[in-house]
Amino acid sequence: MSTRTNSTRMLAGADGVAIATETRGPDGPDGPPIIATTGWANDRSVWTPMVDDLSVDHAVTTWDLRGHGASAAAPPDEYTRAHALGDLAAVLDLAGRPAVLMGHSLGGFLSLAHAVDHPEDVAGLVLVATGPGFRKVEAREQWNESVRAAAAGMDLPPGVEEISMHHDAHVIDHLAEVQVPVLVLLGERDTRFAASAALFQRDLDVHESVVVADMGHMVHVKAPAECAAAVRRFMAGLAGG
Repeated sequence: MSTRTNSTRMLAGADGVAIATETRGPDGPDGPPIIATTGWANDRSVWTPMVDDLSVDHAVTTWDLRGHGASAAAPPDEYTRAHALGDLAAVLDLAGRPAVLMGHSLGGFLSLAHAVDHPEDVAGLVLVATGPGFRKVEAREQWNESVRAAAAGMDLPPGVEEISMHHDAHVIDHLAEVQVPVLVLLGERDTRFAASAALFQRDLDVHESVVVADMGHMVHVKAPAECAAAVRRFMAGLAGG
């Protein structure tokens, strides 16, 4: 019987900010590790039901974004996309490369951004209720204003809203350059991200697109068994070539 890993660890992320991680699963599993990145204003515990399932036969590392969960807060001007991607790179250093990057909402966007900039690190992408950003300045500003408004009602560190904002079209402009296999997961009622799922079907190598009935934006929390089953099929497909 194989030994199993269940460890928590603090890593030094970008500019030395302490990033909380947890790794679960068998030691030396077949296939690439999975790194699960949360959406904005969530912590890694949202992945627990899925990880309970997937870690039976896959190594899964979850982590908290800076200023979230058990990770340290950063100075107000250190919540840029570059800082978040630096933190993700530190998690990859721990989990191993290439990895399957699984992300919800902002976490999916960050996973896509890393795949654009460092394709050699990525064996596959699991995009859960995710968008690729915006080409139009007006759309970006509308999004950013909605984030500012939401942050005003939350108990979050100063400046942390910046991690969820968009200031360029880098990811969406380079989307078609991402060549790795992709799984798309979406809740049927998450209409805000339905257009993104269609764009992924056009521009990415989508192996399966799963729309879970009667579910909204937190589909991975509300329907973990269906989401985990889809991820397991996807991982099996990677192993089979």
